[in-house]
Amino acid sequence: MQEALPYKSWHLFPTNTTTLNKSSSLKNQESKGDIKNMVTENAVIVFGRRGCCMSHVIKRLLQCLGVNPFIYDIEEKYENEVVAELEDIDKKTGGDRKDGRSLQLPAVFIGGELFGGLDRIMAAHITGELSPILKQAGALWL
Repeated sequence: MQEALPYKSWHLFPTNTTTLNKSSSLKNQESKGDIKNMVTENAVIVFGRRGCCMSHVIKRLLQCLGVNPFIYDIEEKYENEVVAELEDIDKKTGGDRKDGRSLQLPAVFIGGELFGGLDRIMAAHITGELSPILKQAGALWL
């Protein structure tokens, strides 16, 4: 099976000297704007805890469909800050989290918008609606 090329690859290197400070709040010295850029510029991105089996399941399912998702592993000590940033991004893109609960990891963004977690990905795959969504986002070419 052939895999699709990544929509955009990201290198987790600091971009300027001010981000090398050890008091930096996000993983790998990234600023909050970098996370928003990753979400908007990647067709599919998965945010999950480092070593999480659910993130691995999502990755393997998407790869079997021909998508090469960008995986963003979050260290436990930075989890709250990254989740807060992802919730802000979801609110700005018109997310409709009516249940009032906070965002759960793993979180999958497709086409710059929050799609959901493992349960939403699996449900969409089983009903057959996942492939058209991935095609519309530019993650699948066929």
